[in-house]
Amino acid sequence: MTLSIRNQLPGTVTAITSGEVMATVKVRLDGGRHLTAAITRESVKDLGLAEGSPVRALVKSTEVALATGRVEGLSIRNQLPGTVTDVTTGGAMATVKISVDGGELTAAVTKDAVADLDLSAGSSVVALMKSTEVSLATA
Repeated sequence: MTLSIRNQLPGTVTAITSGEVMATVKVRLDGGRHLTAAITRESVKDLGLAEGSPVRALVKSTEVALATGRVEGLSIRNQLPGTVTDVTTGGAMATVKISVDGGELTAAVTKDAVADLDLSAGSSVVALMKSTEVSLATA
């Protein structure tokens, strides 16, 4: 299957915590960092997920926010440090490619955000992703 989601990070399930309808799935990315996905219990079952299952964490580029450092006092659990490798700016929006441990992420942000954060190749950033915006696919 081919997807339009650019951000596909391989990893391994390390823990699953189930609730009434939703579950949180912790994934150790191939680079060693951890990511949390909040998916339905039904999806956990349909995908056959268990500790040790290989997965791909999928995040749309429009769901990746950027900061110039780790952010405290925030409900967003997923904060991956990385380095900007490329910035492509259009009339209103920009795409920012970031090298993170275990892969590459693309963030779609406004042109103003790129200017305000002074982003360019080599800039250190933290990619922020809500756990509810992380989907999982079996590898």
